[in-house]
Amino acid sequence: MRTRRRRVAACAVLAAALVAGLTSCGQEARGGSRYQPDKGKGGTVGIAMPTKSSERWIADGKNMAEQFRKAGYKADLQYGDDKVENQVAQLENMITKGHRLLVVAAIDGSALTHVLTRAAEAHIPVISYDRLILGTENVDYYASFDNERVGELQGQYILDRLGLKKPDADADERHTIELFAGSPDDNNTKYFWNGAMKKLKPYFKTGQLVVRSKQTKMNQATTLRWDGGTAQKRMDDLLSKNYGSTDVDAVLSPYDGISIGIISALKSAGYGTKRHPLPVVTGQDAELASVKSIVAGEQTQTVFKDTRKLAKQAVQMSDAVLTGKKPEVNNTTDYDNGKKIVPAYLLKPVSVDKKNTQLLVDEGYFTKEQLR
Repeated sequence: MRTRRRRVAACAVLAAALVAGLTSCGQEARGGSRYQPDKGKGGTVGIAMPTKSSERWIADGKNMAEQFRKAGYKADLQYGDDKVENQVAQLENMITKGHRLLVVAAIDGSALTHVLTRAAEAHIPVISYDRLILGTENVDYYASFDNERVGELQGQYILDRLGLKKPDADADERHTIELFAGSPDDNNTKYFWNGAMKKLKPYFKTGQLVVRSKQTKMNQATTLRWDGGTAQKRMDDLLSKNYGSTDVDAVLSPYDGISIGIISALKSAGYGTKRHPLPVVTGQDAELASVKSIVAGEQTQTVFKDTRKLAKQAVQMSDAVLTGKKPEVNNTTDYDNGKKIVPAYLLKPVSVDKKNTQLLVDEGYFTKEQLR
C-alpha cells in the first residue's frame, strides 16, 4: 500500500512539474513581444502631458484625447504640473489599470527609466510625444517636429532682420545679441540650440554679431522648465550688467513663454518706444499671447508648429501599433536616446511674423477676432 501511495505521489509531482514547465514556456513566449497579445481597437490609452502652464500642452492633450475617442479608444489624459514625481505616479497608475498604450510628453526625459520598465513588463507600448524619452529601450516610436529646423528658422530670421547676408570679417556693421535656450532636462533644447547656432555662429566668429555677456554656451543660456519668469530675471541681469549705454539688437528666444518674459524685462529697462525700439525677439509655438504681441509690434517672430497635426500623427502611430500594423515613420537615424535609435515621424515647422499671421487664421488655428 505504501509503495502504491508513493508511486501516486511521485506521478502527481511529475504532472505538476510538467504543467508548470508548460506554463513557464507559454509565459516566456508571450514575453518575447512588448505588445499586448490582443490586437484591435478598443480599451484605454494613457496620455501623460507635462503641464497646464502652457496653452500648447493643453491643446495637445485635448486634441489627442478627442482623436483617440474618434478612433475607437478611451483616453486617460493626465497633466504632471511640471513635477517629475507626479508624472511618474500617473504613469504607474496607468500601468496598474492596464491601459493598452502610453503616449508620454516627458517632463524630464531621463527620469522615466524605471516606470517604463514596468510598462514593458506589462507589454504596454510607449509613444514618445514631442520630447524624446532618454536612457531606455522601452520606447517604441517618437512623434515630433523637425526641432533642429525650428532653431534654424529662428537663427535665420535674426540674420534677415539685421540685414546680415554673409559672414564677413571686414564688414563695418556690428550688432549685439543675447542668447536663451530651453530647459536643460528637455532633449529638444539641444536641437533648437544647435539649429540656431548653425546660422549664428559664423557671425560670432567674424564679429558681426556680438554677445556682450559672453554667455555663448548652451549651459549658460538654459531656462529651467521653460519658465518665463526665470527668463525675465536673467534678461534683467544681462541688461543691467552689459547694456548701459548700448542697446541689444536681437534676442534668440526658443519659446514664446520665454519671449514674453524677455520682453517684460526689456520694457522695464526702457525699450519699446520710438526712440528706443524693442530688439528682434524670436519665439516658438505660436501661442495666442505671443501672436497678439507680434501683431502689436512687440515680439518679432514665432515658429508655428501645428500641434493638431502632431496629435493626429501620434494617434495614427498608436492605432497602427495596437492593430498590428507598422506605423509610418520618416526618420530612422537621428534620434538616439542613449539606448536605441527611436524611429520617428517629424513634421515641418513654419516661421511666422507680422507679415504672415493670417496663415494662422487660414489654417483655423485662431480666428481673426482672437488676434485683435
